[in-house]
Amino acid sequence: MGEDTFMDRPLENNPDTGTPSNFIRNIINEDLRTGKHKEIVTRFPPEPNGYLHIGHAKSICLNFGLAKDYGGTCHLRFDDTNPEKEEVEYIESIQRDVRWLGFDWGDHLYYASDYFDQLYDYAVDLIKQGKAYVCSLSSEEIREYRGTLTEPGKESPYRNRSIEENLELFERMRNGEFEDGEHVLRAKIDMASPNVVMRDPIIYRIRKMEHHRTGDKWCIYPMYDFTHCLSDAIEGITHSICTLEFENNRALYDWILDQVFDGPHPQQIEFARLNLSYTLMSKRKLLDLIEKGIVDGWDDPRMPTLVGLRRRGYTPEAIRDFCDRIGVAKANSIVDVALLEHCLREDLNQRAPRTMAVLRPLKVVIENYPEGKVEMLEALNNPQDPSAGTRLIPFSREIYIEQEDFMENPPRKFYRLAPGREVRLRFAYFITCTDVIKDDDGNIVELRCTYDPETKGGSAPDGRKVRATMHWVSAEHSLPAEVRIYDHLFTKEDPNEGDLYENVNPNSLEVLTNVRVEPGMKDVKPEDKFQFERQGYFCVDKDSTQERLVFNQTVPLRDTWAKMQKKKK
Repeated sequence: MGEDTFMDRPLENNPDTGTPSNFIRNIINEDLRTGKHKEIVTRFPPEPNGYLHIGHAKSICLNFGLAKDYGGTCHLRFDDTNPEKEEVEYIESIQRDVRWLGFDWGDHLYYASDYFDQLYDYAVDLIKQGKAYVCSLSSEEIREYRGTLTEPGKESPYRNRSIEENLELFERMRNGEFEDGEHVLRAKIDMASPNVVMRDPIIYRIRKMEHHRTGDKWCIYPMYDFTHCLSDAIEGITHSICTLEFENNRALYDWILDQVFDGPHPQQIEFARLNLSYTLMSKRKLLDLIEKGIVDGWDDPRMPTLVGLRRRGYTPEAIRDFCDRIGVAKANSIVDVALLEHCLREDLNQRAPRTMAVLRPLKVVIENYPEGKVEMLEALNNPQDPSAGTRLIPFSREIYIEQEDFMENPPRKFYRLAPGREVRLRFAYFITCTDVIKDDDGNIVELRCTYDPETKGGSAPDGRKVRATMHWVSAEHSLPAEVRIYDHLFTKEDPNEGDLYENVNPNSLEVLTNVRVEPGMKDVKPEDKFQFERQGYFCVDKDSTQERLVFNQTVPLRDTWAKMQKKKK
């Protein structure tokens, strides 16, 4: 079963917005209809242990989108319970990324660490009820005692400590009297449960590390499963929406709330996480790629992180559209990255101004064009947007064209420039190749051509036709630039299949250092986006300066997704 689409979803709509429904919206609609909830409160709860990636975008769009559609609120909460891996840098980056995607939490910014005192009290309450105990087994022993999917676990020898002893030990843990790993606090549930998660899970551990917000106040920290449900409940979350890997944890989520929380309980709902072809979705593994020097950092344009996609030239509108199109499903599947690229092309086609850039230049001398003459030719900025207007580009006797646009001995169906052949230069004239200049090694270094002055603007008065139109830039006026061409970071559709590092694509980056671009590009700024005519969409990189322009290829013009959809019809 694959991800659902608009066509797959139930016809029932949100009565207020008309938004196509899905199983999560159906639950919310029913909760509102029955009066279970009067207001919808969701949350996006990242752990600040890395940068957000495209998979998180799906969750962000879902949680903030639901809150918006139902007139509710969405909280941004950092589940900061593990000081070993969390950094302020990640907190700041997450906030930037959520805002960049187009969402705002308003006054609803929270931290799990806000609730450390309350969480400790809840843990003490569990102990007093005889439903939690301090366990002194090692982490290896705890794993061993847990059992397997087919075999029940064994009870810890410390499971029947008295309430008094547990309270004393837990307080001493808090006071820093023990070392990391010496003791943990475990919930007392059922070591024979068919759900392994319920076999006396750890709810507190010792970590003698400074926390980014609480400093050295604590040396014990609550586990995610204990923290998350209680944080949701404290904040009044109505629907706690998470990915399928937490489905088995729902029983523990509800059990903890049933034991210690008196107010309304949030409902946990699971949906399929985003799996994207040729893309890695593990923050831990992405960090490993950085540390091994395979990529240059979290914002490397080959990374699936939101900062990486942003640097590459992706727009928040395209990502939101993509998340909307894939919808939410109850079963995991892999979404073709070509769909994401299709959404991006559709967006950039509307908004990106056009320009001409020659990636691999070949010099052309137009011998019958007057020496020293420069014409300013008018060019459309965006044929999709008349309001974008026009620009003037210089034309002169010497120009650059793409090396691949010329062949000395062309095969059949090659319609571009060749000896004796006439082609059109975009916005300019018809030219005909008359001679080929080679170096001592036989490499083509220059073409000699003639032009027809009667074809200005790209049409001939006598009505003759040419088979190809080519882009170009003036040799004298064009600016040098560097262009970085990207391919998938991994060669396999599922990078985790086999050895991850053997699946790394050695050709994921090609740097072109001799590119020539229109002179009007001299004042571009980082993140400015353009369509290089006949090439694809490109974005100005943060490394770019007026002296050294740098562009990242965002996506080629060729749309494999659209092609596949046409074949299906």
